[in-house]
Amino acid sequence: MISHLERNALLCGLILALGVSLVRPFDMLTWFLETAPVIAGLPILVFTFKRFPLTPLAYRLLFLHALILILGAHYSYARVPLGFWLQDVFEFSRNNYDRLGHIAQGFVPAIVARELLLRLHVVARRGWLFVIVVCICLAISAFYELIEWWVALAAGQASTEFLGTQGDPWDTQWDMFLALGGALVALLTLAKPHDKSLARLAQ
Repeated sequence: MISHLERNALLCGLILALGVSLVRPFDMLTWFLETAPVIAGLPILVFTFKRFPLTPLAYRLLFLHALILILGAHYSYARVPLGFWLQDVFEFSRNNYDRLGHIAQGFVPAIVARELLLRLHVVARRGWLFVIVVCICLAISAFYELIEWWVALAAGQASTEFLGTQGDPWDTQWDMFLALGGALVALLTLAKPHDKSLARLAQ
């Protein structure tokens, strides 16, 4: 189980990051839309900490994912300085920071979904566990793309920064493909460490 010291450090770090990112963001609507998952998920994690604590691995990954979202929210994904640096170094045709966000969108939910399915005894056979977790991550990615579509319909031109397509007609397909890749990498590389973390939590 994660220590109270680490939990409080992650919580304070996240609140601080949210506060800093709220100082003169590039676009206030984009900031709200991009940080909405963090703002909605944070109270849930706080209130379930005693009754249903997650593994330290899950909490740390969620923290990193939140930071990715918060940074993208402050600058808008197409303008994050890290993305411009990568664009210069690797000669990309666009700012690819949003690609990192979509990899995380598959990578982190894969571990969280895996943990919930195992601890709640939803899936007994490990082969099916892999398949179902990947399907859940794809569903999350697809639903996020639907949210972007709904926001675009509702907000019109004001949603441009939130969509962040940067003129790429295949942006939606890239987003879902990268989420799929992130989920696969997480399951293939972290399954054993995650199992050990789950065993320690059970003790």
